[in-house]
Amino acid sequence: MIVAPQPEAVEAGATMLAAGGNALDAALACALAQGVVDPLMCGIGGIATLQILDPASGTHLVINGLGTCPGAARPEMWAADFLGECPDGFGYRVKGYVNECGAQAVTVPGAVRVYADAHARLGRKPWASLFDGAIGFAEEGWIIRPHVHAMLTLDERPYGRMSYPEKLATTEDGKRLYLRPDGTPKRLGETVRNPELAATLRRLAAGGAEEFYHGSIARQIVAAMEARGGLITAADLAGFRPAIAPPLLVPYRGYTLALPEPPAGGVVVGEMLRILERFDLTALGHNTPDYIQVVAEAMKIAGIDKEAHVGDPAFQPVPVERLLSDAHADAAAARIRRGERASLSRATTDAPNTTHVSCVDADGMMVSMTHTLAVPSGLIPPGSGFMLNGAMNWMDPRPGRPGSIAPGKRRYSSMTPTIVLEGGQPVATLGAPGGAWITVAVAQVLLNLLDWGMGMQEAVMAPRFSATSETIDLSNRIPRATERALQAMGYPTKRSYQSYAFAGVHGITLWDGTAEGGADPQRDGYAAGV
Repeated sequence: MIVAPQPEAVEAGATMLAAGGNALDAALACALAQGVVDPLMCGIGGIATLQILDPASGTHLVINGLGTCPGAARPEMWAADFLGECPDGFGYRVKGYVNECGAQAVTVPGAVRVYADAHARLGRKPWASLFDGAIGFAEEGWIIRPHVHAMLTLDERPYGRMSYPEKLATTEDGKRLYLRPDGTPKRLGETVRNPELAATLRRLAAGGAEEFYHGSIARQIVAAMEARGGLITAADLAGFRPAIAPPLLVPYRGYTLALPEPPAGGVVVGEMLRILERFDLTALGHNTPDYIQVVAEAMKIAGIDKEAHVGDPAFQPVPVERLLSDAHADAAAARIRRGERASLSRATTDAPNTTHVSCVDADGMMVSMTHTLAVPSGLIPPGSGFMLNGAMNWMDPRPGRPGSIAPGKRRYSSMTPTIVLEGGQPVATLGAPGGAWITVAVAQVLLNLLDWGMGMQEAVMAPRFSATSETIDLSNRIPRATERALQAMGYPTKRSYQSYAFAGVHGITLWDGTAEGGADPQRDGYAAGV
């Protein structure tokens, strides 16, 4: 079974499974197709975090390809132009938008290295075959779906960032591919064809990752950097390597949560669940005011610890053991029981321009991967057909902070591809796009699965809430009476206009060996069994 937010990408992954590919082959075929049919969310110019568990070989690894700052980046490079944090918590504002749009906004892309390293270890089908679906959609075309249209028309000026139509107009390729002759974005149901991306994918299929990091694609990227004042050099591309390590293993009510280590978001999800394990949540009632209060306080405590401690462990130690310890969870739970309120200013993290794929095969291999452009930079290297990430928007322009700019540094990302084990056997995999909301959404779906006994589809569809600041954000399906009760407790609230708000979780369960997929209705995706 495979599940993802784009129907075309699920089709590519399911086709790979039907052809005898394993879960990794299918997930990579899906991811490559996602980069074609959701081009402002992800692609080969982006970054990725992949978790894989293969019972046959005993392999259980996280391959973390978060983009690194170019070697020419300096902590003070935008300090004088810093305008503040974006008011919605997604990134930082700098004069001229240079940290989110154009050549200086790009971190070294890590996604292709993740794909290649994972495939070299455990892929079954030939590397070139992974590209068939993506190439087909790029050549034959794909239709603008609702969520893609929402991205093409997104205006982020109220949050201190550019509108997406403005970004798409910064290159001739962007105008031609995604805008109409009058400069407005293509409309629902219109077709996008991208033969230049098909040609790029063919080169990547034939030459492997070396083509991207050393060969002709690398030269296209460097040429675009040099022409537009960017920072990435040939040496940056050639020297990029993902971090590969076992996952964090966090106990929860007899299960084990396998989570990606920092600077990904696993430690934040783990801390929330460790705190919440100290409460009888089902006695409180699902999404009651008391339940929301307890879970929201755990969210805020983990958010405060993330802001204070979680960054790139290559640059500063992250106290993972302490944050996940019994003593820390006991102390946090005691504070919640005493009625103490954690104070969290708006957390700053990655933007919601991200996607996810979960897959499991008949042999029990399980793959969970979240990948992203961070914010799209708008920069398409001429003739390449793909957009580069804008992940420098995640880096703090103020020197001397955990997330400050430094050569080779990776910024914290809330991406949290997750696997759940019971008795050492994988029983669920899930993850989500959604920026700062990823960790709170994944945590709630885990509670829905493990505390409330929901199936995966019910678990991802259940109404969610979020506490990534002093305000508790509520989806529009949480009753007004519940909101009024929270306000009477002294909590400020904000109601989302979305019925399915706060990230887009996609996952699969394997209770009793039966695969059940769940796709968040917000993101146009679905689960396909083979």
